[in-house]
Amino acid sequence: MSTTQGTFVWYELMTTDAKAAETFYRDVVGWGSQDAGTEGMAYTLLTVGGIPRAGLMVLPKEASDAGAHPGWIGYVAVDDVDASAAKVSELGGKVLRQPDNIPNIGRFSVVADPQGAAFVLFKGAAEMPSPAPGTVSPGTPGTTGWHELAAGDWEKAFDFYSALFGWTKDQTFDMGPMGTYQLFAHDGAPIGGMMTKPPILPVPFWSYYFFVDSINAAIDRVKSAGGTVTNGPHQVPGGDWIIHGLDPQGAPFALVSRNA
Repeated sequence: MSTTQGTFVWYELMTTDAKAAETFYRDVVGWGSQDAGTEGMAYTLLTVGGIPRAGLMVLPKEASDAGAHPGWIGYVAVDDVDASAAKVSELGGKVLRQPDNIPNIGRFSVVADPQGAAFVLFKGAAEMPSPAPGTVSPGTPGTTGWHELAAGDWEKAFDFYSALFGWTKDQTFDMGPMGTYQLFAHDGAPIGGMMTKPPILPVPFWSYYFFVDSINAAIDRVKSAGGTVTNGPHQVPGGDWIIHGLDPQGAPFALVSRNA
């Protein structure tokens, strides 16, 4: 994991059936997997070329009892988890899980922006293992290609994240009746986009786009593995192809490819 302030460094699926989800994403995305569980908690690493890129675990009972559903969540690196969690509250967001330590991995806190989209603040421990830089090329199947926020109000959401992480505006796209799509950048490089969600979507949420070899081949794999394609395929500015879907446990996911 990188530990640069304001960058997405990890992606985690919380699901109702970890084994079934592991099989689905191995088949669809092409990830490898490694057992990283500890006593009392099962955890699976999803890998590209043997390098961990994401993880999955069973949705905790307390989260399920509170109404949480299977879904992906992103970890954003910060210099100080406790200070960043306090700032989330100051900016109108919520701390859903107070800062805590993961032994030998780092410190984290689960938070939500003022409109309810959840994410994780994270700072890696000094002893946390890190992959050698440059060992996986951008666009390799299994890597993350984009981060997208469907907000209640994208302009207010941008103000929150800009104040929290220092993100800046990049290009803006007019989507006609769907409104504005605002790219946001970290250190001058675009890393994602924000838009105001359509009314059909019940709550604001983050999506993470994982690269695959071919979008049409991935569609066939999604269907064969018991998932559902809910939107797409669509070609987006820059030429990439995307789809949105639901895995067999009901978790939303998104895929992107340079190839149709």
